[in-house]
Amino acid sequence: MGSKINRIGEVGYNTFGSKMIIVDYRKWNDVDVYFPEYDWTAKNRQYVSFKNGKIKCPYEARFYNHGYIGEGEYLMSENSKNTRVYDSWHHMLERCYDNKYHKKYPTYKNCKVSEEFLNFQNFAEWYDNNYYEIEGERMELDKDILFKGNKIYSSDTCIFVPQTINKLFIKRQNNRGNSVIGTSPLENGKYQVHCSLINPKTRKSKQEYLGLYDTQEKGFKVYKYYKEKNIKEVADYYKEQIPEKLYNGLYNYEVEIND
Repeated sequence: MGSKINRIGEVGYNTFGSKMIIVDYRKWNDVDVYFPEYDWTAKNRQYVSFKNGKIKCPYEARFYNHGYIGEGEYLMSENSKNTRVYDSWHHMLERCYDNKYHKKYPTYKNCKVSEEFLNFQNFAEWYDNNYYEIEGERMELDKDILFKGNKIYSSDTCIFVPQTINKLFIKRQNNRGNSVIGTSPLENGKYQVHCSLINPKTRKSKQEYLGLYDTQEKGFKVYKYYKEKNIKEVADYYKEQIPEKLYNGLYNYEVEIND
């Protein structure tokens, strides 16, 4: 019989570019491979997979060069279909790190995902503990209702919100030009004010005309009053169906002139 091949210490690189080192070689289909960059070992793999670079490490940032799967109980897919939690995590990464997405939605250009949430397992556990549903509503992951102006998706800042509530904070700037939120300039030097108000019972929004004003500052005060009033009305309607901290966040939300 020939002597046993000793491949321990052999170095390779997988298709992602990660360095791999064989740390134990029992036989051709029972190999342990160490990833020094991530201090992680893949156990009981085939040698041919090592040679072909087909061994993956769950800590490689394969998703938009930031997100990684990690180790845990949560699955990306079941029965050949993406899990709901994976879709939510993947879309969060897309909003923050996809240049094509930023061209279409530039407000997400400077957004980031916290180190904790870059790990899919951590996000999925948080999702499990915080996701809820409201009949007839699409639930959306929000990062800046609780903390206005926040740009980071994290366990401290995120909350699930029914789409109707999220629509309260959509800003339309097509007719706004350089004037402040809620106002649009006319050729005669005056400013007209419109405000998108939501009827919580029908879940439909309507652009309401709120008058004509000499200055944009006067117009903004009217806009602010009606917008904040509408946010509170919607909050009251959903009070028994949403988390208390979301209800409080809506009630404390202030529309500002530089929004």
